Order: sequence, then C-alpha cells, then structure tokens
Amino acid sequence: MTAPRLTVHVNSVEPTPTLTHDDVEAAVRAAAAAETVTRGEISITFFDRAAMAALNETHLGRPGPTDVIAFNLSEPDDPLGDVYVCPAVAAESADEYGVELREELLRLVIHGTLHVFGHDHPDGLDREASEMYRLQEEILLGLL
Repeated sequence: MTAPRLTVHVNSVEPTPTLTHDDVEAAVRAAAAAETVTRGEISITFFDRAAMAALNETHLGRPGPTDVIAFNLSEPDDPLGDVYVCPAVAAESADEYGVELREELLRLVIHGTLHVFGHDHPDGLDREASEMYRLQEEILLGLL
C-alpha cells in the first residue's frame, strides 16, 4: 500500500503566462512543507474577472471580482480544498504594490493554500500584522 501524499491540481480557465504548472505546484508544496502537511488534495484554478465575480457573489455575498478565494473542504490533518485566483485582479494589485505579477500570483496561491490548511487573518490594516501574512511572505521569499 502506498503512503498518502499531497496531490496538487492546477487548472487554468484564465491563461497565466507568467506562471507555469510547476511554479504553482512548487508554491503549494512550499506552503505544505512549512505546515508539515504531507497528504491531502489541493486544486488551484485561475479564473477570469467574470467567473471570479460570480464565485465571489454566490459564495461570499460580495459584489465584483476579488484576487483569491479559498474553500477548505476537510479536516486539518487531511486537507482538501479549492483555491481560485484571478490574474486580472492580481495584476492590479501588483501594479499598486510595485511588484512583478509572477510574485503576486505566487503570493495568492500560497495565501489560498494556507487558508485551506486552516489559517485565517483579520480584515483591514491588521491583516499585514497577522501570523498568516508573515508565514505567507516567508514562504514566498523562499520561492523568489
């Protein structure tokens, strides 16, 4: 019998020329390693603005597209979850913060993955002071 492992699915509804499948999988695996997660299943899907807006309104009751939405569908010791990233919104954030789009997309993949692993953060200005944000940035730094 084979040992359980972490399976990563990468789906692109919206093309992401700045990231490869391997980049996305490396980001998920880096977050998993930081959390000592060795098994589970994570799906990362890149959505266009319209699809992300529909998902945001349907599931979170918020109008318009957002950069990342994550759904934790399981227990912490055997994570299962879906992460949706919108490259168009990520591009706006990258411009606003003066970072490369690739960096912002990796940040969002890590952010969503950490949500699937059970992390959360406050809204507003306290977000960047949170433990989740610190961990996200530490993992990201290891990939850049």
